[in-house]
Amino acid sequence: MIKRSMTLFALYVSFGAIAEPLALVSPLEAQLPNASMISTRAITRGPGVKLLTPSEVSAQSFALKIALEPRGGSTIDTSSIKLEYLKEPAIDLTQRASAGFKGDAIDLPQLSLPKGTHHFRVSVKDSQGRSTSSTLSLNAK
Repeated sequence: MIKRSMTLFALYVSFGAIAEPLALVSPLEAQLPNASMISTRAITRGPGVKLLTPSEVSAQSFALKIALEPRGGSTIDTSSIKLEYLKEPAIDLTQRASAGFKGDAIDLPQLSLPKGTHHFRVSVKDSQGRSTSSTLSLNAK
């Protein structure tokens, strides 16, 4: 009986550790000055980038879902996906978020952010070498 209780406790502790949200941005990173936002618009044949997560999220835990939409029969080059936090200097979040890079989407089921408005840049290429860079914003409450 004690052995079974210990096993259940170990599973509970392990599950609890897995269920912790990934801190996409640290409080120290959030305090850095914002990068200058340069807005450009152009017609591109590169992949589309579409934020599926509502722009207002819970700071404690939320799911980040971004659709990467290939065009003209191409596919997404997953090795080209890059996620940056737009601060001075920019912070490359690609490695932190890479577990969520899934073919034609970025899907991170459990993240946290410090409270406030956060700006990110998603860059991606398709199988034909066409690239897109898109700025997304999240307001963590």
